[in-house]
Amino acid sequence: MDMKRDYYEDVELFKSGTILAWSVVLLIFLFTLPAYLPSYNIYLLNIIMVNIILAVGLNILVGYTGQISLGHAGFFAIGAYGTSLIMMHLHLPFFAAIILAALLAAFFGFIIGLPALRLEGPYLAIATLGFGLTIMHIIGRWDVFGGRMGITAPPLDLGISGSSLSWVIAGDVKIYYLILIITVLLVIGARNLMKTRVGRAFMSIRDDDIAAEVMGVNLTIYKTMSFAVSAFYAGVAGGLYGFVVGFFDPFSFNMILSIIFLVMITVGGLGSIMGAIMGAILITYLQYDLLKNVENLPYLGGLLVTISKKWFTVIGLANFASIALGLIMIAIVIFEPLGMFGIWIRIKKYWKTWPF
Repeated sequence: MDMKRDYYEDVELFKSGTILAWSVVLLIFLFTLPAYLPSYNIYLLNIIMVNIILAVGLNILVGYTGQISLGHAGFFAIGAYGTSLIMMHLHLPFFAAIILAALLAAFFGFIIGLPALRLEGPYLAIATLGFGLTIMHIIGRWDVFGGRMGITAPPLDLGISGSSLSWVIAGDVKIYYLILIITVLLVIGARNLMKTRVGRAFMSIRDDDIAAEVMGVNLTIYKTMSFAVSAFYAGVAGGLYGFVVGFFDPFSFNMILSIIFLVMITVGGLGSIMGAIMGAILITYLQYDLLKNVENLPYLGGLLVTISKKWFTVIGLANFASIALGLIMIAIVIFEPLGMFGIWIRIKKYWKTWPF
């Protein structure tokens, strides 16, 4: 019988030699991807990894703690603007700037977490939505943030700007390796966090907050901590996003973006790190590649163009992506509540028990 006799057996990354071998193969594959992919696909991979970081952080809040947030675009914006402005005005290196911006996002997450002590469900969703919209409009009206025109991200300097220690990296490939390392570290950190006392407290709050409080879980500390940790991840993702796209404006961080983030973890599977990763990959790929030009879809594209010309307008084809995302989410909720992670579990069980 495979029993865990030590706490470190629960947090160890590689539970067997097979897992270690496949992990090494995966890392080698990821680090060699730029060698045989075109530049646009590298850009797409950078966006995917940014969304993975945010989805993993959002899943800590929604999937593991049972809270709801429709304002994560606000934390995302704080990370993007904070990192760029700190580097431009304080001349700090990238890592110092992105950590400070993420901590600022975590502080706002802590503040937004306070209403979670008294609000639940749709009321909490409205409160967080109000925060996200407020951040978007504040950034759009203050000149220090570039106003409605937005700002251009500064050179990505890992060293000290203007000195012999300056180390500027440019190009999608170099940024890819930077984001990949940060993504791997944050995913491992989230996975291990859920194995600690803090993670178990989060899950107990999700299952039954009254029972958790009776058992000694401090709801004030852990609910606000969950918001802060989730906002920290969103801040890091936002800081990286700014350098991937190069230019951004306040309207990039709107309510629809928060909803899309929520769709990622719902489709992927709530309460699962792997589910958050799978959901972020799928939704980002659909948004930025497969559904970007609907008319170019094989077989379906021509049919949609014909239908639009006959009964609607071709301009409306741009809304098909939103319709498709909505249908995917509805189908997942109805047929597989565990999301893509649930499908993965079924596949694993099938192959482990095959041919019986």
